Amino acid sequence: MPTSSTETGGPPVEAIRVQTYVIPTDGPESDGTFTWDKTTAVVVEATAGGATGLGYTYADRATAAAIREALAPVVVGQDAFATSALYARMVGRVRNVGRPGIAAMAISAVDVALWDLKARLFGAPLAAVLGWARPAIPVYGSGGFTSYGIDRLQRQLGEWAAAGMKFVKMKVGRDPAADPERVRAARAAIGERVELFVDANGAYARKQALAMAERFASAGVTWFEEPVSSDDLAGLRLVRDGVGGRMEVAAGEYGYDPFYFRRMLDAGAVDVLQADGTRCGGVSGLLAAQALADAHGMPLSAHCAPALHGHVGCALTRMRHVEYFYDHQRIEALLFDGVPSPRDGTFAPDPARPGLGITLKRQDAAKFAAGDDRS
Repeated sequence: MPTSSTETGGPPVEAIRVQTYVIPTDGPESDGTFTWDKTTAVVVEATAGGATGLGYTYADRATAAAIREALAPVVVGQDAFATSALYARMVGRVRNVGRPGIAAMAISAVDVALWDLKARLFGAPLAAVLGWARPAIPVYGSGGFTSYGIDRLQRQLGEWAAAGMKFVKMKVGRDPAADPERVRAARAAIGERVELFVDANGAYARKQALAMAERFASAGVTWFEEPVSSDDLAGLRLVRDGVGGRMEVAAGEYGYDPFYFRRMLDAGAVDVLQADGTRCGGVSGLLAAQALADAHGMPLSAHCAPALHGHVGCALTRMRHVEYFYDHQRIEALLFDGVPSPRDGTFAPDPARPGLGITLKRQDAAKFAAGDDRS
């Protein structure tokens, strides 16, 4: 095995390092269908040619084991520039364990690390390596958890609006009877010029979602995310047709492969396709989602992980905006140096910082390292 360069000229990947971190929330959190008090981040570092690339996903500790045992052996020693080939090798490696879920998130974290590594080896921002489409991309503030009282809901969304964000999103669905009042309170906090999104996380039944959409429309809601389960493509289509031009229906955050996105698009289930690079195959998976969205004339929106999606979003022509998810922006600031903050409602990568422009804060992150996963 070559130690300095591969047959195609790129340096070989020397090592894949993975670490799991468990970060508590700053208070109880819930959406329409789930409650949580901590988030697990799996961080990957890939080294080659004197550079280190960083990738990550929000998943389970089992994801780290999949990276160590299944993916690292098919990546180490291979050309660090051959991101497409390495992605294909990883997809092939998980054939017998199943691609969706843990395997897809493991692939995502490694793929992001490899793209970051490639950009660092070139000494350029990831958006430049992919090809700039714009210097900055809009973000939308996302939180408004169903566990929040009205005061905190209004304060959080109002602060994002005051900071220049043109869109904010809140959670609904846990207590449908209370949702209209919460939505009206959110509207009062953000004013009339900021678009209000709601996310039910699949909590409503079909006809219930249609009825709620009627009530949300009176508060000027323009985006209804997962009004029903994202597995219910016929239900999403029913809601999409039912709300007409009053608001957009969005889904896709649980897409683990291009086939998922193709089925959703072919079903006419959404007005905006969502994709999450920490789940759908990393940067390579986002490029596939972009191609599908482009073929269907569909806008694309990035789900969560703003430090990752801000860069990729500046290179994808179909990308409309990036979700500035409260939990993830907090975690990324705790774990990584170099995480930029949005300005005037947009994210602009620093052209002077190669790759994603972030590095692991080892000393700060060590306190969150998972027990037997410490290294």
